[in-house]
Amino acid sequence: MNFPKDRFDYSAMPTRKRLKLPKGARIAVYTVMNIEHWDIEKPVPREYSTAPAGVATVPNMPNWAWHEYGMRVGIWRMMEALKKRKIIASTAISAKVCESEGEPVARAMRDAGWEFMGHGYSQGALHMAPDQGEVIRKSFDVLKRYTGKAPKGWLGPGLHETFETLDILAKTGFKYVFDYPMDEHPVAMRTTHGPMAAMPYTLELSDLPMMVVHSHQSEVWLTRAKKHFDRLYAEGAKAPRVMSMSVHPYISGVPHRIGYFEAVYDYMRKQKGVWFATAEEIYECWRAQEA
Repeated sequence: MNFPKDRFDYSAMPTRKRLKLPKGARIAVYTVMNIEHWDIEKPVPREYSTAPAGVATVPNMPNWAWHEYGMRVGIWRMMEALKKRKIIASTAISAKVCESEGEPVARAMRDAGWEFMGHGYSQGALHMAPDQGEVIRKSFDVLKRYTGKAPKGWLGPGLHETFETLDILAKTGFKYVFDYPMDEHPVAMRTTHGPMAAMPYTLELSDLPMMVVHSHQSEVWLTRAKKHFDRLYAEGAKAPRVMSMSVHPYISGVPHRIGYFEAVYDYMRKQKGVWFATAEEIYECWRAQEA
């Protein structure tokens, strides 16, 4: 069993060496598009519409369809918004999407040159899997076969892990994770199978916890994203920072939110010294300097 203190060392931002970004950029921004497979024969991963009397229902038609909307409508709206702004995203994708009726979504992202990252095989906590190693290995193999390239990044379903997950991920071939939202630079981590990195990630900008779990209005998300960017951009003049944008097509891809999603990127693109990158590009930039 490896606790966090066994995985990485404490590092204070003011004392660490300067992270150098391409072309002297002061902030790197990467987008994670969460593409999930929901099994209609299992309890849904999350609810927007609660069942009568709080009963857990299977099948859960309205909430399953809420997610399905993202695959049928929302993702296309969001991909068009990013394409228009010449932004290549990273997708944290349930590998089963590549083998199921949602495959056209995976194909469109692959054709657009997006980075594919592991996000489980089908949406569900690793803690409940009879063999999480099998889930991780299957996810890796499916994405490698589908894209022709071994995936490097892993975002656990719900960002959750067990004490053994990092070792299994490293042994399988993954290089970085998003399950430790604790910094604004990548963090070097130790595993029994070599080094791993924790990528900068923030829960407080993700559309799921903000607008579904905590019921904030879209205006609040827009304001928070701008203020988050402004502070990192200002501090980045001295020590460049990394900012994550984690979104879901069934949340940010709906008609009344897509304008706010577009507004955030339009706001950031007006500034000089902003590097819009994939998670892999940021990881490789950091790794070269660590080496």
